[in-house]
Amino acid sequence: MGRKEIVCTWKKSTTNIKDVFDFKGKMGSGSFSEVFMVREKTTGKLFALKCLKKKYLAHSNLENEVNVLRRIKHENVVGLEDFYETRTHYYLVMQLVSGGELFDRILSKGVYTEKDARTVIKQVLEAVAYLHENSIVHRDLKPENLLYYNMDENAKIMISDFGLSKTLETGVMSTACGTPGYVAPEVLAQKPYSKTVDCWSIGVITYILLSGYPPFFEENETRLFSKIMRAEYAFHSPFWDEISESAKDFIRNMMEKNPTKRFSTEEALRHPWIAGNTAKDLDIYQSVCEQMEKNFAKSKWKRAFNAATAIHHMKKLQLSHSEATPTPLPMPSILVQCSSQNHMEPPEPGTLDPNGNPLNDPEPSRGPCRPLRTLHSEPGHLQNPQDYGPHPQVYNCPPTPCFDKSHPAHTDTNTQSGLNSWFTVLK
Repeated sequence: MGRKEIVCTWKKSTTNIKDVFDFKGKMGSGSFSEVFMVREKTTGKLFALKCLKKKYLAHSNLENEVNVLRRIKHENVVGLEDFYETRTHYYLVMQLVSGGELFDRILSKGVYTEKDARTVIKQVLEAVAYLHENSIVHRDLKPENLLYYNMDENAKIMISDFGLSKTLETGVMSTACGTPGYVAPEVLAQKPYSKTVDCWSIGVITYILLSGYPPFFEENETRLFSKIMRAEYAFHSPFWDEISESAKDFIRNMMEKNPTKRFSTEEALRHPWIAGNTAKDLDIYQSVCEQMEKNFAKSKWKRAFNAATAIHHMKKLQLSHSEATPTPLPMPSILVQCSSQNHMEPPEPGTLDPNGNPLNDPEPSRGPCRPLRTLHSEPGHLQNPQDYGPHPQVYNCPPTPCFDKSHPAHTDTNTQSGLNSWFTVLK
């Protein structure tokens, strides 16, 4: 049986990728792909090189990611610079983004206001508006896919991870995919949906940036799904007492249950909280960071749903909206150092270079990418803080949930198996 290939006229071939790049260190890895910091020999420029064995192509999102990224170029989108292949591997040459994740920057600021959150969201909206204008829907917007370009204080925000993005032919999609805590109600309900699913996700991100906790929280996944599908959230006191009414109005319009009434990116960019001067300049650092540190924790492990189990669960919810506690779902553990692929076979023993040879340096440098303090996720899983271990910054790395019972929306005192932080369901 022939191996699946990516067919495109602009990919470059080489017998050995090390003839093109010097490898400076490993940034992250998964069962399908590895990401290295590399220096191009001819120019001296640094890049992030995403490496995938061809035999895994059929099980990955790489081909879709390449096709989407090749079409777009925006100052707030992590760009695809080049594409190489050898006999055994594909290589995506990506723009190197070294400023760390969004939440890390907030936690390290010392002072943080609504205006800071507004600045972030405006950049995200401008980038997503560009994508939508080019008939591309991201479909997996979440905080860990928002990176800072560099370590400068005023560094720009970059959107990453286009593995689940979709080029629109008809304007309507039906594949259920994304990260549940950030996914729109119509996706969970398995209804046809449009590009406004990205606007819902931006609304959820805005909510978190202004409070430090997610709008939907339940330890029981059935109740969590039900809350999201009903758009059942609130602005709890005292966490929202100092937040402007303009910000709350913006969130309500972004997290509108009815997708036909939900803001588009163009409408969002015209809202006074974004375009005007209604965002408060009051320091909310202490409140937001306290909640972030409680509700978004780094973890050594992630969990993955079986796709068939997940879609069966959503169909059951759609039919019954049952409030009963479900039977815990099987969730096999996979190491968290991973890209946006799912349902992968276990990594092979040892660290290999992109050509399949043993890597001599057992502890390669991560270069300019500093370690993450936090991983960011949707509600639905409770674990002990001591379970968490170090987690390096990784491109396209999924989250693992961890929620404290002091969360203002906490209603369930029984610990349940949590909602998976990363799933892709194909009909």
